[in-house]
Amino acid sequence: MDSTLAAEASVSADGKLVAFIAHARGRAVQCSITRDALEQHFWAPIGADDAHLLKACMDGHKRIVAAVERKVLRGSDEPINLNAADFSH
Repeated sequence: MDSTLAAEASVSADGKLVAFIAHARGRAVQCSITRDALEQHFWAPIGADDAHLLKACMDGHKRIVAAVERKVLRGSDEPINLNAADFSH
């Protein structure tokens, strides 16, 4: 299964989310991950600037896409919104 995170991720205007497109199960899925999740589970520094948030997102892309796939398999509505609880298992 070819799942990827598109390189065109962007930080929301308020800095609380990183929005991205994940390709999971043969389709493009609009997604976001919270700053909190990136800080707690992907080594983004607390209060990181946009560049560091995007780097944490790209560095953790395999785990992030796996979480998207789990939600897609469960039939979650789009867009898929990931938070820290999605990585606490």
